[in-house]
Amino acid sequence: MSVTVIVGGQWGDEGKGKIVDILSESHRIVVRYQGGANAGHTIQIKDKKYVLHLIPSGILRDDVICVIGNGVVIDPAALLDEIKLLKENGISVEGRLFISQNAHLIMPYHKIIDSLNESGKTKIGTTGKGIGPCYIDKYARKGIRIIDLLDPVKLEQKIRENLVEKNNLITDFYKSEKLDVDKIVDTYLAFDREIDPYIKNVPSYLNKAIAEGTSVLLEGAQGALLDVDHGTYPYVTSSNPTSGGACTGTGIPPTKITEVTAIIKAYTTRVGEGPFPTELLDETGEKLRAKGFEFGATTGRPRRCGWFDAFLVRYSCMINGTTSVALTKMDVLDSFPEIKVCTGYLHNGKLLNNFPVDCDILNDLIPVYETVEGWMCDTSKCLSYDDLPQKAKEYISFISEKAGMNVTIVSVGPNREQTFFVN
Repeated sequence: MSVTVIVGGQWGDEGKGKIVDILSESHRIVVRYQGGANAGHTIQIKDKKYVLHLIPSGILRDDVICVIGNGVVIDPAALLDEIKLLKENGISVEGRLFISQNAHLIMPYHKIIDSLNESGKTKIGTTGKGIGPCYIDKYARKGIRIIDLLDPVKLEQKIRENLVEKNNLITDFYKSEKLDVDKIVDTYLAFDREIDPYIKNVPSYLNKAIAEGTSVLLEGAQGALLDVDHGTYPYVTSSNPTSGGACTGTGIPPTKITEVTAIIKAYTTRVGEGPFPTELLDETGEKLRAKGFEFGATTGRPRRCGWFDAFLVRYSCMINGTTSVALTKMDVLDSFPEIKVCTGYLHNGKLLNNFPVDCDILNDLIPVYETVEGWMCDTSKCLSYDDLPQKAKEYISFISEKAGMNVTIVSVGPNREQTFFVN
């Protein structure tokens, strides 16, 4: 029995979807534990690319059961679109997809409020998918959950009660058009009829499976530095992408977790607003973006790019309790004669001992770099760690030492076949 947590080790977009797809071959159940349709997990199998936003990446393997945990906030339209897309590609979800009855539903007013907030003076850089407002209602104890779909009378009552408050906010504060109550009620009652077969008591199901020796993979969205508690607040997501969120988002106790694998890029990227100490606002940054095709899978926004930040990754590995690392996008660095690595931060003339999550400090520091020699050859055809050029191996060893990480998987391209384990 193994219960492995997959976390993003930086600011998200590290390639979690691909690695989850690889690891799901040796796991029976894959569970998504937080976030919502603001995530975009991309899996490429030969010439076919799949982008999943809610359904766990393990769904592409026929014998894997996929579960959406209670920590996820679910947009019904996005979920149904995803199910439809999979079916159109010959991938059945019947009997293989379960949804926690305690997961919260994203409502139309959540999306409206999210977009209106982002149009103001203070932007966080959200995707506008209604994630934050949905989590706000969850913690204000005003949320509507999957389990509410099972009682149409109760569901309609809750929607109507919530819309009184939300429409007042939308019309009076935001000066926007009120939402049609009857239309929303009808839409969610229709969703109820489609989603009923997937609803499950997920904590009971998962803990029983673990007790019977079933291997479980827990898939997070976003990245550790976007964690609402441990990230670069307030430029964070509204949930806990860190390994601790895997327990609260599924009902699996911490004592059952056997491994935590962080997915980490060979360089650093970030989407949206917020501090980014190693960001490159020059031709090198543009080259990283072009070589890595760094555009958001959900929004299409260009990602900000910079050198590998070992100081940041060391912090991430600490708060996640990382036992192993999957290093992705090594091939993007193939044509760089010199590669810089941030090994520390200088603030007010002093080297910092710990990673600061205070944005004022992060925006006012100087990254300390060490330079290593690039390998200047194509690694995308490498089939094993031994096939890598010596300089690439030295780079992996160098950043592993500086970040305190144990690299066990290396990815050199988007396809399944461009991934290998480090012996």
